[in-house]
Amino acid sequence: MRTAVLADIHSNLAALEAVLTDLRVEGISDIVTLGDNIGYGPDPDEVTQKLIKLQAISIQGNHEYALRNPVYYLRMNPDPQKSLDLTRVMLSAESLAYAFGLQPVIIHQGARLVHGCPPKSQTAYLFSPSNKMLDKLFTSFQENICFYGHTHTMNFFEEGKDPILGQNILPSTRYLENGRKYLINPGSVGQPRDGLNNHAKYILWDRELGSVTFKEVEYDVMQTVNKLRALNFPAFNATRLLR
Repeated sequence: MRTAVLADIHSNLAALEAVLTDLRVEGISDIVTLGDNIGYGPDPDEVTQKLIKLQAISIQGNHEYALRNPVYYLRMNPDPQKSLDLTRVMLSAESLAYAFGLQPVIIHQGARLVHGCPPKSQTAYLFSPSNKMLDKLFTSFQENICFYGHTHTMNFFEEGKDPILGQNILPSTRYLENGRKYLINPGSVGQPRDGLNNHAKYILWDRELGSVTFKEVEYDVMQTVNKLRALNFPAFNATRLLR
């Protein structure tokens, strides 16, 4: 009855493997990822192949979208563009086809999965919503829970309650009330931007208990940093991980 919810792995194999080790300890086999499995990081093919092997449920993020949409690609900043240029040639034919085949939204175990913003956007950011915006978003989907990513920060928004903005969510368990809707962001596995630390972040969703637990896992960050530098990825991709 438990599901691991991952987002924004961004080709960071060391971070993903640390999370998967934690999941084995927890006894979790139901895994979903909220897009941006690729981009920024040095291991796009290895990450994709591992997700395929695990039969993880995954959706399309804006980086997967950019691989096949030149108009959106040209709207990106130079660093993510260069990262995607490197990523494209590193992906095997099977991994590229997998990325191309991802859908922008999936309903899994009764929850909506999107990358950016409900009901189905891969590209819109949900950073600091007002009450008015949250009211509108909650009416845009029928499910009680929508998991989303894209911001690389952990967030928990509850229907009918004022949003708590500018406050990081520390690893903790939140309980869900019947009849309410929730917008929940697990943070980023491969490139967190929460200002807390560079640990890999994800969520354990317990459907029986009606809870979500925000988790963080340490890993060898320098392993990823050294790969990025050796492969001539944009310098910012590595320095962001060291913050």
